[in-house]
Amino acid sequence: MRSTRHIKRFTVALIAAGLLGGVALVPVSEGDLQNQISAQQSVAGQLAQQIKADNAQIAQTSGGLAAARAQLSAVEAKLAAQMDELKQVQVQLMTARDQLAALEARLRLASTDLATNLRAEYEQGTPNLMTVIINAHGFTQLLNQVNFAQRISRQDAEIVGVTRSARRRVLAETVHLGALESRDRTLTNAILAQRNQQAALETALLNRQIAETTARANVRGKLASVNADLSSLRSKLAAVQAAAAARARQSAAQASVAVNQQAGGLAIDTAGMVQPPANAPAAVKEMIAAGNAIATLPYIWGGGHASFISPGYDCSGSVSYVLAAAGLLSAPEVSGQLESFGAPGPGQWVTIYANATHVWMEIAGWRFDTVALAEYGTRWSQGGGEFAGFVVRHPVGL
Repeated sequence: MRSTRHIKRFTVALIAAGLLGGVALVPVSEGDLQNQISAQQSVAGQLAQQIKADNAQIAQTSGGLAAARAQLSAVEAKLAAQMDELKQVQVQLMTARDQLAALEARLRLASTDLATNLRAEYEQGTPNLMTVIINAHGFTQLLNQVNFAQRISRQDAEIVGVTRSARRRVLAETVHLGALESRDRTLTNAILAQRNQQAALETALLNRQIAETTARANVRGKLASVNADLSSLRSKLAAVQAAAAARARQSAAQASVAVNQQAGGLAIDTAGMVQPPANAPAAVKEMIAAGNAIATLPYIWGGGHASFISPGYDCSGSVSYVLAAAGLLSAPEVSGQLESFGAPGPGQWVTIYANATHVWMEIAGWRFDTVALAEYGTRWSQGGGEFAGFVVRHPVGL
């Protein structure tokens, strides 16, 4: 019956260990976990190097973007100068157009005057010198008519000259105006082309920077996942190491039982009581007698702490009572205090297992434990007991 309970408890402990480790009940060695951790650390290092390279590439792209922006600023300054030049050209263009309009008006006026004179000469006829002399009434009239004819001739010549000059200037201004209009179109097209080119360059660089930043973010996500895996593996490794330490403590405890058995053999259990071996030290015999005295008393939380005389005892009260009976303790102690009792490790006759919440002991190969009281109706039992998470101590010399 007792063996069946021990098998069930051992199976439950294995299942709990598997659940806490987050894995199935397939054993994972410490070496396997160390190898996995090393592999994940290598991956993490590679990802970190990739992020570093991405940062350098982004910095280089940012430098190119800054250079492009500086080039754009220079182009914009050049464009501003071209815009100023364009404004001047447009002013000159307006002036030239006004001047051309004035010249064309002058040409029209000269052409009108010339046409009027020619029409008058045609209608009235052009008097020759003999006609003027014959028709003149005196020298004065003759002189006046000659002067008038000369003035008319000179006026016609001037009108013809003005008309020719006006036509040449109109032609020249027309050519100049065409050149200004051509320059105006050239400057405007150059400005638009350069602005479009720089805008396209800046857009391309920004798109590249966005793509590289996105790629770096993806790598950082992978690195975070690898770091999470590393953390999980380290937790598993810690659990494996803790289990190994627990097995080591259990082996030490089992070794202490073997030491107790070799020292004088197991004592005899008579009706829930334990008889000390004949060769046991006096202190051991006193502790066994004290344990027999309270072996079947009920468990009472805090029992045995206010006074060694109590109707029931908790775990630390029970152990304190037994130690005090052998003169090894002057006042009850709680389980946490018993973690520092005596000397470390298992004893030849007596071994104490203590932590912050529970304490029990082995005396001459017998387990003295309040947990056994709940199982068997007495604090004495053989085998069993909790070993993982307990500090192992023993009274000096025992």
